[in-house]
Amino acid sequence: MQQLEQVKPLDCLPPMQKMNSNEIVFDDICFSYGKNEVLHHVSTTIKLLSFTAIIGPSGTGKTILCQLIPRFWDVSGGRISMGGADIRHVPTEDVMQKISMMFQKVYLFEDSIANNIRFGKPGATFEAVRAAKAAQCDEFIMSPPNGYETLVEEGGSNLSGGEKQRISIARAILKDSPIIILDEATSALDAENEHQILKAVDGLTRNKTVIMIAHRIESIRKADHIIAIENDKIVQEGTHEQLLSKKGLYADFIHTRQEAGGWKLKT
Repeated sequence: MQQLEQVKPLDCLPPMQKMNSNEIVFDDICFSYGKNEVLHHVSTTIKLLSFTAIIGPSGTGKTILCQLIPRFWDVSGGRISMGGADIRHVPTEDVMQKISMMFQKVYLFEDSIANNIRFGKPGATFEAVRAAKAAQCDEFIMSPPNGYETLVEEGGSNLSGGEKQRISIARAILKDSPIIILDEATSALDAENEHQILKAVDGLTRNKTVIMIAHRIESIRKADHIIAIENDKIVQEGTHEQLLSKKGLYADFIHTRQEAGGWKLKT
């Protein structure tokens, strides 16, 4: 017979804590999938209204680090605090209300485009249209006869990758959370879609705390704080100028992209 999980009585649970700001602190955190450690003793601070870019090779824990903030999973060691409060001791809805997330895989519901945009703010009408315009997607939404009432097919199969990403950005603009977490997934897009998405992201991230898994040199240079992750831990932190002046992962990352850009220009 399976052993039933024991539930602590309510009076044994730690009291709920209140967040007094949107500053995020990773305090010696570890995270594992079973026996596979994905993040190893990571400590860093995401300051209020800062733009933090996270770079590093694939599979080094960049996405997991971001997904730990809204508690997709809990850390296996250390703690993450927001506004001085351990997020494990804050009501989940309070944490989620502060965060808008956009990852490479955009999930859309089999529902109207309008309802997909106002997922985080049901009942919004004119605000949803304003958000769509700010996200550079009003034009393609209004192309079909039904406009905002056009049905999104399962998984968004009747929309392009760029269109799905812009709807995701519109959803985040409408929610208007103070913290934005996003994966700058523009590498597979054509030039026009990439241009439209980058314009939309600029509008979304103004006056916000931004955490971006960054791939483009132009975006990384704008960051106040760059985190370089390799082999499951932070190996470098600083600004673009500080890290470029040192040997290491960040300088190699930038030089590789510059060389790739130069090669593309020659073809």
